[in-house]
Amino acid sequence: MAEMTDNVKIMTIVRDTPLQNPLVVALAYDGLCTFEFGVAVEVFGLPRPEMGDNWYRFAVAGIEPGELRATGGIRLAVDGGLSLLEQAGTIIVPGWRGADAPVPEELCTALRAAHSRGARIMSICSGVFVLAASGLLNGLQASTHWRYTEKLQQRYPDIQVMPDVLYIDNGSVLTSAGSAAGIDLSLHLVRRDYGQFAANSVARRLVVPPHRVGGQAQFIEQPIPAAYESQRLSPLFDFLQSHLADEHTVESLAAFIGMSPRTFLRRFAATTGTTPSRWLLNMRLTRCRDLLESSTLSIDDIAERVGFGSAATLRHHFRAKLSTTPAAYRKAFTSGNEKMIT
Repeated sequence: MAEMTDNVKIMTIVRDTPLQNPLVVALAYDGLCTFEFGVAVEVFGLPRPEMGDNWYRFAVAGIEPGELRATGGIRLAVDGGLSLLEQAGTIIVPGWRGADAPVPEELCTALRAAHSRGARIMSICSGVFVLAASGLLNGLQASTHWRYTEKLQQRYPDIQVMPDVLYIDNGSVLTSAGSAAGIDLSLHLVRRDYGQFAANSVARRLVVPPHRVGGQAQFIEQPIPAAYESQRLSPLFDFLQSHLADEHTVESLAAFIGMSPRTFLRRFAATTGTTPSRWLLNMRLTRCRDLLESSTLSIDDIAERVGFGSAATLRHHFRAKLSTTPAAYRKAFTSGNEKMIT
């Protein structure tokens, strides 16, 4: 299926070969955090026939025998026990009973064994304490809810705790901040596995933004009231999204929104947690990735279209932010794992 966007031919990408192991196993435990568990089910567990036969498979593994009680009094029957982790390609730890709750050694052993076999291990919010107790985060960066960052760092000094980010992808070990950041990390993983279009499709079903970068701030001190700022800054965000190729300055953006430069910078930071230049850079890189994945434009054309001006500038920012080159990124989506449907 093809569509025309800004006169660029966009083609749906379909994987010819499935993930090596598409089975996602979510852990369940007595006192289960229902929101975090619901995120895992919603993203990875719902039937999605529009995604074809290669989509994720989903199962729930109980770490204790018998029926489990979730937060709120919900009772839960699971698909199996920790032996399910032996089959998993991805394991999700959806929160934990508490930062001070002990983690069973049997669970730690099962997680280490699964990881050594090649499974990816992902935590949401307080689930990071399970990964930490298992030793899977030693020497790595990790994110968790801002309320837990100091305790996590004190208890596990070998972990580099990043207090201000939404999620961190270490390759085979992934962590997210507070509960809703689990949605961001889950969509990030979908994007890794199936590309931008799949992530956008899931995001539309969830009615959430399809992509927030992992380094975005978890929360903003003294935010501007949302209703007021939505009236003032929303038109600017829409304008910038449709004029990424243009040159923008703080003065021109402040004039567009009818504010002084100083007031504009303060309110932009309060709303987004970043500066206009960094916000624009992230949006340009996101658009660049979309075009690399879905169009046949040259890298020079993409650089001009998204506002980098030259391929050299695009390559510089792409490598600095994503640790790869545009050509290598595109090759990952056109080297036999996918085919283009026009």
